[in-house]
Amino acid sequence: MKYLIAAATIVSGFTFATPALASEGGSCHFHGNKPTTDTVVVGCANQRRDALVGSGKLNKPWQAVKHDKVEMVDGKKGKEWRVTFSNPAEQDKSKATLYMFFTPAGNFIASNFTGQ
Repeated sequence: MKYLIAAATIVSGFTFATPALASEGGSCHFHGNKPTTDTVVVGCANQRRDALVGSGKLNKPWQAVKHDKVEMVDGKKGKEWRVTFSNPAEQDKSKATLYMFFTPAGNFIASNFTGQ
């Protein structure tokens, strides 16, 4: 009888449990420190840009902007990828260039309009 109760408890636990879902951009989370390629970083930067547009942190016209440059630069904690997007249609010229930073493995660090 106690095995039947234990089995019923386990089955009901799996039945009513909600599945864990990854958030947007979840495919761009990497473990280890093996450097990735610029192609992977650009894909992750595009996902991050789309998420920023979706959340309202960037205006809709940014969605169509393609990356200008991908380069490995010296950051505060060592090497990092910097992906640059330029939007000539942006009215505020101080916000016409978006910079995104990623670890050498491809994990997102930050984005800003200063490049620092």
